[in-house]
Amino acid sequence: MGHIIVKIKIGDPDRSKVLEVEGLVDTGATLTVVPYIVAEELGLKPTGSSIVDSGAGRLELKRTRIWVEIEGKSEVVPALISDVIGRVLIGVTTLEVLGLQADPLAGRLREWTLLLY
Repeated sequence: MGHIIVKIKIGDPDRSKVLEVEGLVDTGATLTVVPYIVAEELGLKPTGSSIVDSGAGRLELKRTRIWVEIEGKSEVVPALISDVIGRVLIGVTTLEVLGLQADPLAGRLREWTLLLY
């Protein structure tokens, strides 16, 4: 087992600016995290803030919304902006919204059924 790193596209909600980057799947993260420098390049606007527990301790991070495409599936999802984390972390809510799941044994993502209960 190892890290699952995938090529993704992220952008502002109306997709006027889009970047292709590598994202690290983080099944311990609720929301996707975008580094501050990437958020600035995309012109992402904060929609609020949240207190989060992280490996760096308790942090207050700005919230935003991003358009994300992973393995051909795309949606606008909530995300956090971090000046501590230097790469895009793909959280479980993003995976769930896109109908994807981490397969740690194969080291990749796979399609998963959305749940309605």
